[in-house]
Amino acid sequence: MKQWGKQAAAAVLAASLLCPWASGAGRADAAATTVQIMLDDVPLAFDAEPLLDKGVTFVPFRAIGEALGIGLVWDGSARKVTATGTRDGKSVEVVLQVGNGTALVDGQNVKLPAAPIMVNNRVMIPLSFFSTQFGAKVSWSQETRTVSIVSPQQALHLRAFYALGSFKERDIIQSMNSVAFGWSRIDSNGVFTTEGAEYRIPEPSGDITADSLVSDAAASGIKPYLMVYSGDGNNELTKMLSDASLRSQSITGITQEVQDKGFGGVVLDYEGLGFKLDKESQRKLLNDYVKELREALPKETALSVAVPPPNGAYQGYDYKTLATVADDLIVMAYQYHPAGTAAQVPEPNGKVQDAIRLTLDAGVPKEKLLLGIDMSSETPSSIDDKLGLAKRYDLKGAAFWRLGLFREYAEGMEDAVGKSVTKE
Repeated sequence: MKQWGKQAAAAVLAASLLCPWASGAGRADAAATTVQIMLDDVPLAFDAEPLLDKGVTFVPFRAIGEALGIGLVWDGSARKVTATGTRDGKSVEVVLQVGNGTALVDGQNVKLPAAPIMVNNRVMIPLSFFSTQFGAKVSWSQETRTVSIVSPQQALHLRAFYALGSFKERDIIQSMNSVAFGWSRIDSNGVFTTEGAEYRIPEPSGDITADSLVSDAAASGIKPYLMVYSGDGNNELTKMLSDASLRSQSITGITQEVQDKGFGGVVLDYEGLGFKLDKESQRKLLNDYVKELREALPKETALSVAVPPPNGAYQGYDYKTLATVADDLIVMAYQYHPAGTAAQVPEPNGKVQDAIRLTLDAGVPKEKLLLGIDMSSETPSSIDDKLGLAKRYDLKGAAFWRLGLFREYAEGMEDAVGKSVTKE
């Protein structure tokens, strides 16, 4: 289970968001100096400006609570905030009251750096105290007037793609909740196959076989998925989706592989739709295909669909419908740089954040969305930015493309991932 933000019921949180704060004296003497807040290296937006007063940074409690996934309850009559979350795996309850310089932390009195205040009908709380009580790390740059917050480690669903070239990194599978084996595709003729140059069932390596990799993952409680890849560069994907016979052949082939190899799920990585051809007709083709596959798969088989981001070039994807049919979606929020960009040039955080927002706005529930991360783009210093966004939006988890890139470019990637997230 996720460790943050699950404690407060949606109705309670909604009440805290809509609470008609008592109007009152406020703090006319509070300095309105602009302060920037960075959470995991990405700017944090507020509905009221943070302010700096006598060396203490105040933020509206709603914004920081939402961003860190903390449950919040406002008692208007007592002008009191109750915040619940976890730290180091243990539950924490913090009670703050406007004008009171002492907080209750799990029932014990704790001195605050400053009392919470009311400004422009918003309750403002001391950032450093509030965030550190829940395991976040806070630092201040006087030069840039920036508060930097590093969110605490959080449990998410972690999925890795095991394509050809991942054999040496197979031990990392144990740190994942699920693994998608990229061993099949729709070929240039629109035919489903497990043979070819890019995506194929690998040959055995001693005692280790394709079957044993799948069964060993399943025996460890790690759900093995069959990944089916296709691009539409030569209309091969559209050809398959448009032809009843090819559709049937692919669905039969996928279902047979699931049963023969013991896969617990299927990931469809069908790319390139809605670029050259009409996006609405492409969306319908994919929707109909996914529904047909869902019906054909064994009842207990999970179905996932990898989709390009809404702020990308490919518009042939109906995110809401796909999320209704599938168990989860993976938004591939990468390849924003021009073709030919060198490895380890991190994807722009703003673009990735926009991709998440747009996908959620399109109707995909956050508990069904995994953030796709291209490990060839990220560094040990940037990976926490992307994982921080998955935590900020309370997504189901993250999906790493691909396992064989964890150790390709730099040491420390596994440690950097582990500091930010752990498998649920």
